[in-house]
Amino acid sequence: MTAKELKAKSPAELREQLVALKKEAFNLRFQQATGQLENTARLRAVRKEVARIKTVLNQHAAEAAN
Repeated sequence: MTAKELKAKSPAELREQLVALKKEAFNLRFQQATGQLENTARLRAVRKEVARIKTVLNQHAAEAAN
């Protein structure tokens, strides 16, 4: 999902998506540790998506503060 699409979402929706991605990241790390992870690129993609969401949330907070 692009940053443009994320900016259109509400902060509550972004937080829900962030929780889901963090759960997915945990599961992927667990699979990697046990040797069951097939798509190793997904780990990096999930981390980047989490960073995008956090950035957009911080931007929303900065706009609300002004």
